[in-house]
Amino acid sequence: MPNIKSAIRKVRRVKKQSLVNKSRKNKYKQALKKMVKLIEKKDIKEINKYFPKFQSDLMKVAKTGIIKKKNISRKISKISKKIKKINK
Repeated sequence: MPNIKSAIRKVRRVKKQSLVNKSRKNKYKQALKKMVKLIEKKDIKEINKYFPKFQSDLMKVAKTGIIKKKNISRKISKISKKIKKINK
């Protein structure tokens, strides 16, 4: 337990921020899972409709620094390659 006043405030702030980070990470995971399910179904209409929102959600998470930008870019790239294979 912290004794100094600033340390007490920092503990409070870290708790709040960890909740925010958890929710953002969860948003990222849910978006990935949804896109993978759509690719498995090979539902091209739904994939094309959801893909821009998927990219947007992932880049929002990357912007905050919870997951690194290059990691997100790699995920988007892999998924877009899979989508191109389905479209052919």
